[in-house]
Amino acid sequence: MAEGLVITRIFNAPVEKVWAAWTKPEQIMKWWGPKDFTAPHIELDFRVGGKYLYAMHGPAGTGFDMDMWSTGTIQEIVPFKKIAYTDNFADAEGNVVSPSVYGLEGDWAGHFDVTVEFKDLGGKTELTLTHTGAPTREHQDNMETGWNQSLDKFAAAVAERS
Repeated sequence: MAEGLVITRIFNAPVEKVWAAWTKPEQIMKWWGPKDFTAPHIELDFRVGGKYLYAMHGPAGTGFDMDMWSTGTIQEIVPFKKIAYTDNFADAEGNVVSPSVYGLEGDWAGHFDVTVEFKDLGGKTELTLTHTGAPTREHQDNMETGWNQSLDKFAAAVAERS
């Protein structure tokens, strides 16, 4: 199993705006998924023990021209500081499915663990994302590419005027 992915970014927006972009479904729809992916469904019960069900849809001709679902449970919320949750591949009803449903091979863990930490930098926000559970370095590298593309879209979303 790969050791885990850690990405840190600084966003030119106050922590309240960055937090809202991560926790409000209408905001998440703007950035969820890699470059050229859309987020046709975002459902979030934002509380400890609450579940989420997200879909991302890839561009035509990429092999990901379908809704790819993920679900999980929120484990911890420290307002404006930290969110921790589990993450699983899922179907449209929120049932956990094997990654092989989406063409991903390998010995995947039962679920991923994701932690997002927010640090107020006085008008800017440092966000650190930790994602564990990829079975190989190659899978982790692909996750890193996807997360970085999503975070590029996230940066654009938090830069929008409110």
